[in-house]
Amino acid sequence: MRVIGIDPGTTSTGWGIVESNGRTLRHIANGCIRTQPGETLPGRLGKIFSELLRIVAEYQPQQAAVEEIFVSQNVQSALKLGHARGVAIAAVNHQGLPIHEYTALQVKKSVVGYGRAEKKQMQEMVRILLCMDKNAPQDAADALGVAVCHLNHLPARLLHTASPSPLGKTV
Repeated sequence: MRVIGIDPGTTSTGWGIVESNGRTLRHIANGCIRTQPGETLPGRLGKIFSELLRIVAEYQPQQAAVEEIFVSQNVQSALKLGHARGVAIAAVNHQGLPIHEYTALQVKKSVVGYGRAEKKQMQEMVRILLCMDKNAPQDAADALGVAVCHLNHLPARLLHTASPSPLGKTV
């Protein structure tokens, strides 16, 4: 199973491709889609959309995992982040990929084992889990973490969707 993980942002959207054969994880590629500070929001969103289309076409993932947004004090920042997240979801949906969403807490717990892990801990654990020579850039490492989180949750998701419900119907 090949998964693209996405950590959305208007100035830097991290992406990472991870593959699993059911026993081992393998790093395929990662990067950041960077936009220019003076660029308009529609211009930034357009770049994120077109770059994700290109990345999905190039690496052919079978599923997508996107980090959910965390709303803090700054409503304007959360709104812009929501736009970036929406564009990322639209891009992978446009390519026909099933989309799964995870909170930052779920990702950190799945990758590091602790939901309040710091960014540096995430970077290092992603490097170790994927046998990478060096740490990926922070946004890309977060995206790789989202993909790893999804692959870690995938057996439970498959089991849940294949198990019969009490009424005898497959859920």
